[in-house]
Amino acid sequence: MTARIIDGKHIASQVKQELEGEVRRLKEKFNLVPGLATILVGDDPASHVYVNSKIRTCEKLGIASFHKQLGSDVTEAELIEIIQRFNADSAVHGILVQLPLPGHIDESRILMTIDPGKDVDGFHPINVGKMVVGDTGFLPCTPAGIQQLLIRSKVSIEGAHVVIVGRSNIVGKPIANILVQKQSGANATVTICHSRTPDIAEHTRRADILIAAIGKPKFIQAEMVKKGAVVIDVGTNRVGSTKEGKSILAGDVDFDGVQDIAAAITPVPGGVGPMTIAMLMLNTVKAAKLSQGTV
Repeated sequence: MTARIIDGKHIASQVKQELEGEVRRLKEKFNLVPGLATILVGDDPASHVYVNSKIRTCEKLGIASFHKQLGSDVTEAELIEIIQRFNADSAVHGILVQLPLPGHIDESRILMTIDPGKDVDGFHPINVGKMVVGDTGFLPCTPAGIQQLLIRSKVSIEGAHVVIVGRSNIVGKPIANILVQKQSGANATVTICHSRTPDIAEHTRRADILIAAIGKPKFIQAEMVKKGAVVIDVGTNRVGSTKEGKSILAGDVDFDGVQDIAAAITPVPGGVGPMTIAMLMLNTVKAAKLSQGTV
């Protein structure tokens, strides 16, 4: 058996196509143009790639883009002032501060400064709290993208045993909270494994849906996966470079070994990654609608 490939690029393009139609409807019916502000501090090449991709996606979907590039020597007070200006700007519905930030800036304080109604990354404690209790808010983009991958691939989540390897605030904890909710597209039994779990393989072998988000290349080996499981690989680990200087990426799952055991699997790249930007756009459109009370 060779696993079915869950194509994140294809599913993300479906989401973006739906959003393009919704953005057009908001413009025509309400004269409302969703707007996303991005703030990039410093010259990290990977961060530049991520932010530029978000800006290009905004342009394709008809979402207004507001970008602020800052030097790595910007002070925390200056960054907070910029965020507060975006908070007060009615044309800006979503604000994204690209992480990581330089060491002299308190990331927690910066995220707390963003208006929760514009927190399209879903990192503000108010939105985290809403996620935990199953209330309406902004879901973190990567976990929300994982849920959509499963739903749109017609993977049965309700009643499934989901095992998550990794407990980060960005992926592991949020996706556990999302999939355990008493809601459509959830109702799973969830186990979280991490660096202090004595025998991770004992848990992963029981998973109907296995989500690997531990940040270690090829950590999940074939013997750790139950036959017929659905495997979602969140890892993006740079393990080398080509002669042309392009990064060679590896996921947290040994794809070659696991694809002969799993029923379905996401590749790296082209799996979870494309969904993150798609869900950011979805949150931005949602924020615009909420700001005007439109549906």
